[in-house]
Amino acid sequence: MTELAHRWVPGATSIAGIGATDFSKHSGRSPLTLAVQATRAALADAGIDPREVDGIVRCDMDLVSAPALADSLGVRDLTYWGEAGPGGSGPAAMVAQAAAAVSAGLASTVVVFRALNGRSGNRYGLVGERGAAGGEGSYDEFFLPFGMQTAGQFFAVVARRYAHEHGMSVDKLSEGLASIALACRSHANNNPAAQFHGRTMTREEYFASRMLSDPLRLFDYCLESDGACAVVVTSTERARDLASVPVPIISAAQGTGACVQPGLMFPALLRPSITTWPSAAAAPTLFGRAGLTPADIDVAQIYDCFTITTLIQLEDYGFVPRGQAAHLTEDQLTTGGTLPLNTSGGHLSEAYIHGMNHVVEGVRQIRGTSTNQVAGAEVCLVTSAPPPGASALILGVDR
Repeated sequence: MTELAHRWVPGATSIAGIGATDFSKHSGRSPLTLAVQATRAALADAGIDPREVDGIVRCDMDLVSAPALADSLGVRDLTYWGEAGPGGSGPAAMVAQAAAAVSAGLASTVVVFRALNGRSGNRYGLVGERGAAGGEGSYDEFFLPFGMQTAGQFFAVVARRYAHEHGMSVDKLSEGLASIALACRSHANNNPAAQFHGRTMTREEYFASRMLSDPLRLFDYCLESDGACAVVVTSTERARDLASVPVPIISAAQGTGACVQPGLMFPALLRPSITTWPSAAAAPTLFGRAGLTPADIDVAQIYDCFTITTLIQLEDYGFVPRGQAAHLTEDQLTTGGTLPLNTSGGHLSEAYIHGMNHVVEGVRQIRGTSTNQVAGAEVCLVTSAPPPGASALILGVDR
């Protein structure tokens, strides 16, 4: 643990409000409208006048700028703005940046948001949209001509490498991936906001779904979605006097590890290992700052753009030994299990809001208001995943 880890003050800042729009395939609204709706909901949850906002943190891939959101909210004066990313590696880092701004006195009321029309607008799974989103510096030009064109292909290579390294058949790996998909679907079935609400899935139906990028099937992929989520970060002392139950940020961490490689995604295939990710580098700092271990986590919201993404993080964060995550069962990952996972349905079955819906669900679990509430949940892990880098939060009860 570095010297900087000792400077972190667990619980000094809190998430005081959460908000979300509906999640859909076609919102019919601009990303700015979605951002305003989610932010106003979060501020209302906290009982804060929108004019009091003085800080905004966004994703570096968001089409909504901080000044645009501030103007739409009627903010009096924006004294801090920032961004983190790229994409799904950003949300926990965005919250951490907001907490740092509050702790440093740069702002007192910081909104963290992610808004996107990820189904009806920019679809990050498409080759053309990846180019538009990544732009210069993505290094995609070194991979696209040779057939590596989509995120699904990238994660399929990772999945096959994982099976090879751990001496297991692809069929055995798929059983583990199915358990993750089924756990997320089970939770979405109880969540009215989830796109797969009430749409059950059996293991047989999972395996019957079409193969998109071997060994990843349809239900190993996240749901491209329109929508937005937002949270409000302020000091815990102030949050205690606001409208809703504050949820302290016990720990926050980011990490890349060595030899991270440049670009957005594909160059990560050139790392010494493609089955141990930057989340493994972030984990010791995260738990060290909190004074906790993986055994202390009651519930986890683990980034799940693909099932294999979640499986690898279960090992990176120390919940199971290397090569053992594929042996976890659906029962272990659902409410009442040893590690309840993605209790809103996650990206696989609720919506893909680049990880911000995981932060919102983490707050609900600590408040005791989730549609799949884990009994006695007091510590929640929220992760934002590689390949470019990793960030994570530990949320806890106010003591």
